[in-house]
Amino acid sequence: MKKTILAALPVTLALLGTATSPAAQAQQTAKLKACFIYVGPVGDIGWSYAHDEARKKTEKALPWLETKYVESVPEGQATPVIDRLVKDNCKVIFTTSFGFMDQTLDAAKKYPNVIFAHASGFKRAPNMATYMADFYQIYYLNGMMAAAVSKTDKLGYVAAFPVPELKRHISAFALGARAVNPKATVSVKWINAWFDPNKAREAAESLISEGAGALAFTEDTATVVQTAAARKIPSFAHYSPMYKFAPDYVVSGQIVHWEKIYIDFLTKIRTGTYNTKNLQKVDYWNLLRGGSVELGAQDGMAINPKWVPALKAKSMTVNGKKTTVYDRVMALKTDMEKGGKFDPFTGPIKDRNGILRVPAGKVATVAELNNMAWVVPGVTGQIADEPKK
Repeated sequence: MKKTILAALPVTLALLGTATSPAAQAQQTAKLKACFIYVGPVGDIGWSYAHDEARKKTEKALPWLETKYVESVPEGQATPVIDRLVKDNCKVIFTTSFGFMDQTLDAAKKYPNVIFAHASGFKRAPNMATYMADFYQIYYLNGMMAAAVSKTDKLGYVAAFPVPELKRHISAFALGARAVNPKATVSVKWINAWFDPNKAREAAESLISEGAGALAFTEDTATVVQTAAARKIPSFAHYSPMYKFAPDYVVSGQIVHWEKIYIDFLTKIRTGTYNTKNLQKVDYWNLLRGGSVELGAQDGMAINPKWVPALKAKSMTVNGKKTTVYDRVMALKTDMEKGGKFDPFTGPIKDRNGILRVPAGKVATVAELNNMAWVVPGVTGQIADEPKK
């Protein structure tokens, strides 16, 4: 649950009216080689698939760019792959899973003339940036809808690993659900894998058997939405459009557009804005504002039309006034897309052990979210490394 390139390729501009030398022309026309390391297969339909779709879109948008990728690299085994890519003249290397963080940092120190960028982490270096297109805002909205369409107070979540990213997503989902139904709970089953359809199916079936009336997940296939549909249970897609896999039961979901980050980052490398000396504080933290992430069952479909009536039929109270869940979801979506005042992690928020984590009037910082170990009330099941104080 989760950069770089040579300092900056010199871009020589022709002096006014003067001809450039063959060497200068070669510098101008040389392609920048950016390479990507994926934790799963590109055909997973989830995280790695989304990164690879973005890679292709980025390469198409930037004619001076050349790309390469290596798929299905287990976490903790990125070092030899990075070494190989550096030898292959990759000037920018994107490592796209949380478990690659420490090895990416080691590589950045080992190869100071290569630019690195790590997705979902928080450790940086002069030649290593971090980036994330994060879903916690969308998980809050999906939690609201899940509580509205579920026929029980129980919701289920099939989770990969208990890393900060998933803890904040599960918590945001629970916060949204309890805003609609204060009795809602979110039962979490960990499968300890980013890509494992069999474990995902078993976990989904178990949650449904235990009474979950709607499912969300972090696993890189469409298995959960298909399993839920077979049991006539609504679900929320993850990372890529999954409407086509269960058009009657996928209510909404979260869709990512990594190309928004890749195009910006690589263009700034090409122009010299970013180099191997100034990335220590470069951290893309992209939410609904800017379009890096999208609420939706598929592109352009924020909510499956088949479920709109149910969302409009369910009411909730906001600041003393009644509204429908549908209207509240759409209002918050618009607010967050504009970078408005609403944030799911606005205090006061206590964890499920009663410890105050976000004080009243405060909003959790990016650093706090990136290091989140606790979960909110309503989340049930064991949580590894959960702090007790």
